[in-house]
Amino acid sequence: MKKKISSDTEAVAPPPPQKNFETATAELEKIIAGMEAGQISLEDALSAYKRGVELLQYCQNMLKDSQQQIKILEADMLKNFPLTERDAS
Repeated sequence: MKKKISSDTEAVAPPPPQKNFETATAELEKIIAGMEAGQISLEDALSAYKRGVELLQYCQNMLKDSQQQIKILEADMLKNFPLTERDAS
């Protein structure tokens, strides 16, 4: 038997993080601006905070992945870069 949850306490899943870094950071900035204005209820502030955490984690992961890709590309470029006589000494 399933228990019904009243509409007051029903959990609503937040939308998934954005498809790209720029959109996610824009949404995060909007959340921050709204919270800094101080004109939202405690419940809305809590929801906004949770969404902000999700977006922040998404952005941090995107940056981490990008940094890793750059390291791999740089390592490959340096491996194939010929040394000149001046560089060898």
